[in-house]
Amino acid sequence: MKVLLINGSRRDAGCTYTALSKAAEAIERGGGGTEGINVGSRVLKGEVDEVVKEAGEKVKTADGVIVGSPVYYASASGEIMMFLDRFFGAFGADMKYKPGSAVASARRGGTTSTIDDLNKYFQINQMPVVSSCYWNMVHGNTPEEVMKDEEGVQIMRVLGKNMAWLLKCIEAGKKNGVAVPA
Repeated sequence: MKVLLINGSRRDAGCTYTALSKAAEAIERGGGGTEGINVGSRVLKGEVDEVVKEAGEKVKTADGVIVGSPVYYASASGEIMMFLDRFFGAFGADMKYKPGSAVASARRGGTTSTIDDLNKYFQINQMPVVSSCYWNMVHGNTPEEVMKDEEGVQIMRVLGKNMAWLLKCIEAGKKNGVAVPA
């Protein structure tokens, strides 16, 4: 079980990374593995084609995907949206039936619209959407502030736990002859 964590922030180790890291810890405690890729900073540098190809190779061996974005102007970052348009255009078929989830990080507002923006990619590509115990969001202007958002950190932990559980269920189903829909 491996989950690809996609960081859409311009800051490789910022608030979005912190949120994804908390989900990753729970996935790993649940018996899964994770692999992260920072795409936001690379898209900003003009490396769109390269990072799409790299992420595409990684998603082929992943069992699930979590995409994280900071909130800029009450929406997902332009970098992650550009990346996802190309990524799902090129590799959407490789993600069909793999669980996906969206995470938003904000100082204050805009998180639910960001989650909605990101979840559409999963829904269009027939991916089960993994939830938590509330909206998958954290609040803070720095990684340290995110860590003080106790509810947000707990949401990320539950998200990771739910992702690991669903992946185990899918694996058990496959082992017992449940076919993936055609």
